[in-house]
Amino acid sequence: MPKWLSNQIMRAFHKRDRRQIMLLNDCWFFYYNRRDADNASGKLQ
Repeated sequence: MPKWLSNQIMRAFHKRDRRQIMLLNDCWFFYYNRRDADNASGKLQ
């Protein structure tokens, strides 16, 4: 997980900002799925 995303998630949990937590969670799943797809297709080394 990128450090910037981790920091934002921690901040959202600290503030108990549900909307921000849900948005960042969606961003993480998008990033994670995209990274897996790139790995499967051989785009990443």
